Amino acid sequence: MKKLVIAEKPSVARDIAKVLGAKTKGEGYLEGNGYVVTWAIGHLVALCDPEEYNLKYKRWDMRTLPVIPEEMKLKPIKRTYQQYKIIKTLLADKDVSMLICATDAGREGELIFRYIYSLARCSKPVKRLWISSLTDEAIKEGFENLKDGKDYDALYLSAKCRSESDWLVGINATRAYTVKYNSLLTIGRVQTPTLAILVKREKEIEAFIPQAYWELNGDFGSYKGIWIDKENKESRIDSREKAEALAKKVLNQSGFVKDIESKKIVKKPPLLYDLTELQRDANKRYGYTAERTLTIAQGLYEKRKVITYPRTDSKYLSKDLIKGLQKKIENLRDGQYKEFCEYLLKLEKLPISKKIVDDSKVSDHHAIIPTDKKADVSKFSQEEKNIFYLIAQRFLSVFFPDYIYNSTTVISEVMEEWFKTTGQQIMQLGWQSLYRDEDGCKDNIPKVMKGQEILVKGTSIEDKQTQPPKRYTEAALLSAMENAGKFIEDEDLREQLKESGIGTPATRASIIERLIEVGYVLREGKNLIPTEKGKNLIAIVPEELSSPELTGKWERALNRIAKGKMDEKRFMEGIGRFTAFLVKDAYERETRIAFERERKKTGRKGSQAAASATAQEKLGICPACKVGEILEGSKNFYCSNYKQGCKFGLFKQDKLMARYRKKMSKTIVKQLIQKGEALLKGVVSPKGGKFDAKIKLKQLESGYWGWSFDFEKQEKQT
Repeated sequence: MKKLVIAEKPSVARDIAKVLGAKTKGEGYLEGNGYVVTWAIGHLVALCDPEEYNLKYKRWDMRTLPVIPEEMKLKPIKRTYQQYKIIKTLLADKDVSMLICATDAGREGELIFRYIYSLARCSKPVKRLWISSLTDEAIKEGFENLKDGKDYDALYLSAKCRSESDWLVGINATRAYTVKYNSLLTIGRVQTPTLAILVKREKEIEAFIPQAYWELNGDFGSYKGIWIDKENKESRIDSREKAEALAKKVLNQSGFVKDIESKKIVKKPPLLYDLTELQRDANKRYGYTAERTLTIAQGLYEKRKVITYPRTDSKYLSKDLIKGLQKKIENLRDGQYKEFCEYLLKLEKLPISKKIVDDSKVSDHHAIIPTDKKADVSKFSQEEKNIFYLIAQRFLSVFFPDYIYNSTTVISEVMEEWFKTTGQQIMQLGWQSLYRDEDGCKDNIPKVMKGQEILVKGTSIEDKQTQPPKRYTEAALLSAMENAGKFIEDEDLREQLKESGIGTPATRASIIERLIEVGYVLREGKNLIPTEKGKNLIAIVPEELSSPELTGKWERALNRIAKGKMDEKRFMEGIGRFTAFLVKDAYERETRIAFERERKKTGRKGSQAAASATAQEKLGICPACKVGEILEGSKNFYCSNYKQGCKFGLFKQDKLMARYRKKMSKTIVKQLIQKGEALLKGVVSPKGGKFDAKIKLKQLESGYWGWSFDFEKQEKQT
């Protein structure tokens, strides 16, 4: 008899098959040594569309809403049907006596397997492979310690509730608001509250009225200080006249150091990375989108096998990992962290605290750390190096001592006016030694004594303005999504939801990308800006849908279901009531807001968009990332790899080109990406002269791409 192993992806299946000795290739599976190893390709099974319950739902009509099936039905996904058929046949094979679920060890991985198992009407016993690393050793150990599949029934129910609630809210609300406003308005249980966070901030920015103020700086020779009000300790001066009067009053006058106050500051090492924190840091440091960071980390986990499972929400390790920490540090010793590894390896014992190891704070997976496999970073792409080094750096830093420094404030008095100077003196660099080059930790304390005489050798006045709130970057939005409870006014409820967020670490990146894809948000550099359509949507939906409060409650409920602490039927009954409320609200709500009319996508999800994408002419390989194809958009030429962070793009209505009465065309773009230069014929100068000129492709300082005239190769004027 054989054991059938179902992995989530072909690459993972191959890794498992290698360890199990399943070397014989079949169509869609590998076999050998008593095992058959096959794979899904992500989700192979999905919830049925409304019209598959009843043809009347094919037409989007308010009268047929809400769509709330008595029992949700499943169907195979068309594009991966062949692989589903292969797995279904293997499940029915009389020689297969047992199944091993080897999909990703998490909520979505469980759902992928259970949906296949359920649709195929299989009843064979199931064991669960639950591992956090794809090294050969981890896979082998995992198979030696298989869990009973029933142990994960609660996790499946949580995943099922998540899937069905997203379907009910998304399908019904999208149809109701699209019909009501005659424009395609996609609405989601998670994406709409996320959009609301961005819209709220944009409204604050639009309503902000800047106010001018001034600051006065005094130069005392060996140090400088900023004027502060004696009463409120503020440095803001409300008129330039007052600032000038103060400057005139103290210039060339003597004074003394009135007070010196030092305070010892102790900063503990940071916690280990969960996915959200890793995405935040990668966005801050390298400008990577959340989705790009997840893709890179997933590659380091699956392909390189040098980091543990990245889709985790924990920043802690479990006790069983303590024995392997030394080896992980040894593996990093030959790289750029050599001196730090050697320091740790010389310690008699690694300092393990509750901030590092805490079983109570590890649910499905522990924090992201390096695996036992030694990383050959010479084979990594620059992006892979960047993310791996972030993880390695954070991993090492948690074992270092505290960062301790004295924060010093000096108050200088001149002509009864006060000037404040701040600085710090490092007492112990500790874990900051790993971040020294980036964070600029250095002493900058003024070397003065209390009572010391001083002279104002110079003054300067700075014109300033109050600043509006900053727009959300992806790093800031990920924080807001993770800490959705802070947006709730009710203090008791805020406390209850402080550990509940919008979405999960594994889904937040795709939520942000979805908002951009449907036209609710624009990505401008690092900033995320809601469009007019996005702002209008939040204006018309009920607060219950746009508030993070309800979504946070739902996410907490799903977590409780996964832990067996809440009944899934009760949760779904609440979702059903909420769905009916959304439809009723859309029907009855009176508003003057209008949307630009758009065509509905009547085919299978995105099928029309996919068809048009495949029909696009490919102009050549992208010169920036060397992977994607250059495609033509409505306003620009761009790289098909743009969602993965490629910054290549050339605008059709280029201002400089328009100045010379030309525009970017497919012919020009093809020459630029294939040869690095192109010939422009009949260029008209601002003075009216005509000439032919060569232009060349170049990467701009911002990281984006553009072009410039190549006057050295310019053709003779005609």
